[in-house]
Amino acid sequence: MNSDLHQLLIVYAAYVIAAGSPGPSNMRIMGVAMARGRGAALMLASGVVSGSIFWGLMASTGISALLARYAEALIALQIFGGLYLLFLAFKAGRSALMSNEKLAARVSADEVALSRAALYRRGLLMHLANPKSVLAWIALVTLGIGPSSSWESIAAILGGCAVLSVAIFCGYAIVFSTAPMVALYRRCRRWIESLLSLFFAFAGLRMLLSRI
Repeated sequence: MNSDLHQLLIVYAAYVIAAGSPGPSNMRIMGVAMARGRGAALMLASGVVSGSIFWGLMASTGISALLARYAEALIALQIFGGLYLLFLAFKAGRSALMSNEKLAARVSADEVALSRAALYRRGLLMHLANPKSVLAWIALVTLGIGPSSSWESIAAILGGCAVLSVAIFCGYAIVFSTAPMVALYRRCRRWIESLLSLFFAFAGLRMLLSRI
């Protein structure tokens, strides 16, 4: 029992590091939280959480391990994900070049067009399109599940990581939608959007040019 608990703690720690470190999903949640508020960011975060849980289920059932054997499937995901990140870079860069007045008018129009369901789908798509998520979950499952592991151990890993996923991604949405963060965003919006654009462009190009 102590050995199982120790293994679980290692898996949880690895997940916190992997999910909590800056990445495309976290950066996008931060940007939406500061620009559009807590509700929009939480919907985006919910999509990211759903994508993470999906890959966890896939990994625990061995399906993602099969994907890892077929380079074509992961290459397709890599290309799709890289192009999507470049699209996000373009949008952030365009926002950085706009004045506050023009941005306010555009944001107000976007708020009408972009429903909560659309924000959820955007977060889900962003996480599902990242092949690194597949490989990260395969590593986690390999770390925590052995040939003799029981279904209780698998459930503990998936359940614990699901709770951590909610805490991490929704935590980003809550923290970066607070009044001080919103005030900071308004003062430094162009710098923040420029950094987001550079980050997404770097991540997208790296995903397109790197080998899985």
